[in-house]
Amino acid sequence: MVSKAVESQNVVSVGSKIRGLRQRQGRTLDDIATAAQLSKPFLSQVERDLASPSITSLVSIAKALGVPVSYFVDAPTEAGCVCRGQDLKFFGFADSANLYARLTNPTGGRQLEAILVRMPPGKRDSEVTTHAGEEFLHVLSGEVTLTLEGQSFVVRAGDSAHYESTVPHAWSNTSDQETVLVWVGTPRIF
Repeated sequence: MVSKAVESQNVVSVGSKIRGLRQRQGRTLDDIATAAQLSKPFLSQVERDLASPSITSLVSIAKALGVPVSYFVDAPTEAGCVCRGQDLKFFGFADSANLYARLTNPTGGRQLEAILVRMPPGKRDSEVTTHAGEEFLHVLSGEVTLTLEGQSFVVRAGDSAHYESTVPHAWSNTSDQETVLVWVGTPRIF
């Protein structure tokens, strides 16, 4: 039988998750308490595990911190957190020669998505696009030409780029070899 003391060391409390997320966001107790319409002393007690929030209070705290309630109550599972290489499944679209494989699980509420992209050799311009959020790409092999607001940059193996997705952007592989890159960004439909 596992003692309560040992058991509690292996579980992160709701209060600790709230405090940790608040601190990572650089926000104050006052800020979150005001946004959640709770008192600062109560929120402080919740963070120190001296009080337990009601479901209504937890929903308000989650909204104030910009996460789903499940962030605080769901325990991480392998299926929700880990993607195995042997399980990668590439997919494509009729209007593109590129192949894509998800590197993150499509769990609701995630703020980032990672995709492995395989671009065949030759000129393959993607559509110029804009959308909310940010994008990051890291080239594993080959090279890609990244065009941002009409200005082009060649990004080679080992290089990366990070930009606002609201900037008109496109990618192309003008080299004579396949390019493989990791794209990370705000979830969207390709």
